[in-house]
This record gives sequence, structure tokens and C-alpha cells, in this order.
Amino acid sequence: MSVRDVPADAGQGPDSVLVIDDDPGIRQLLISALTFAGFTVDVAGDLTEALAQVARRSPDVIVLDVMLPGADGFEILQLLREQRTTVPVLFLTARDAVEDRVRGLRLGGDDYVTKPFSVVEVGARLQALLRRARGGPPTAEESTLCCADLEIDDLRHEVRRGGDVVDLSPTEYRLLHHLMSHQGQVLSRSQILEAVWQYDFGGDSVVVERFVSNLRRKIDHGRTPLLHTVRGVGYTLRQQAAR
Repeated sequence: MSVRDVPADAGQGPDSVLVIDDDPGIRQLLISALTFAGFTVDVAGDLTEALAQVARRSPDVIVLDVMLPGADGFEILQLLREQRTTVPVLFLTARDAVEDRVRGLRLGGDDYVTKPFSVVEVGARLQALLRRARGGPPTAEESTLCCADLEIDDLRHEVRRGGDVVDLSPTEYRLLHHLMSHQGQVLSRSQILEAVWQYDFGGDSVVVERFVSNLRRKIDHGRTPLLHTVRGVGYTLRQQAAR
């Protein structure tokens, strides 16, 4: 994760973000990256500091860790929503179980990014949360996901590899979108089933393997592979480093 990866014009105006995380390294990384992106940044490390900062500064958006001392991020969010605080909240956490994501969203969270994370992604997601909160449409940049020469354009509902349009079924599109939204992360078959098909097949991974195979044939055939199998774990979409 590099501060240099965040575009200098990523922030628009003096939007303020409150980072609630007890890890000094994560706080400093986000302070540097988000300040560079045009935000004003405040930090808090626990419930007391967080509530004080919200009352004092009324941030435009919050980045909230789940695992905090004293009270976890879910409890903090619940308190904020009970106080009718409508500020958009982005969860940032190492806990990537589906039940944790669902719980956070049901409590009133607006988005969820797992660690390790890209500061570029965090900045872009904060921009999107602010835009949605203000009723603005997504920009073309926000609607496009990229990995090497592979692109998904949500506005056009189009996939391209090396500039060539790739014809995908609706399920293949959802699968690729999920993998690209979590590129670099290894996703288990059960995680993919729950995210793409919205329910659990009782551990039957055949459907995932079949669709991954179809997707690999369409996006990787004759090209540098981007879709990789991590044996015994699951699948990941990433650009392999040059050797």
C-alpha cells in the first residue's frame, strides 16, 4: 500500500474523514494517503475518542475498524445510528466473514473493505459514499474496475480484455465483478457462493469450479493469466509480478 498510489485529485474540496482505528500504523497510513487525496483527516482509537470527535467535528465520512478496545466497531456504529447520526461509514477490518459484513451493513454501515487493503480503493470508496450521500451519479472512473488490461465498466455493463469485448453471462459477470472488487485477495469457494449466488450450496464447490473454468477460458485464454487457483484455499484475481 503506497501513498503515491492515491491520485492527487482524488478528493474534492475540504471533505473531512474520521478514521477510527487503534493501530497507529494504519492511522498514519490513512492520514498520509487521505490528506494527499484532498481530505482533512482526524483519528480516534476507541469509543470515547470516536464519540468526542464526531460531536466536535461532524465528519463527512467515517472509516471504522471493527476490532477496537472496549467497544467494537459494530457497537460504535450502533450508538451513532441510535443518535441519528447519518454520516456514511466505511468498515475497514481484517474480519472478512460474510456474517460480519452482513451485520455491519444491517446496523447501518455503508461499505466494507477488508485488510490488507489498497489506499486507492479506500479513497475511491469514500468518494463514492460521499457522492451517493449527496445524490450525485457515479463518475466513469468510479464505475470502472481494472486489473492489468482487464476492465469492467458498470455503466456500460461491459468487460474488455486488451481492448477486446468479452462476452459473459450474467452470472459470469457477477463472479468476475466480485473477484475484481477483491483483487489480490484469495476468496474461498464458500465466500464466492454466498457473495455471487446469495446462498450456500452446502459446501458443494462444483458450481464455482465450473464457472471459474468458464471465466478463465474467456478472459485468460492466450493471454497472461489473471485468474489464479490457490490450491486448497480458493481463487484470486491478480496480476503476477514480473520475474
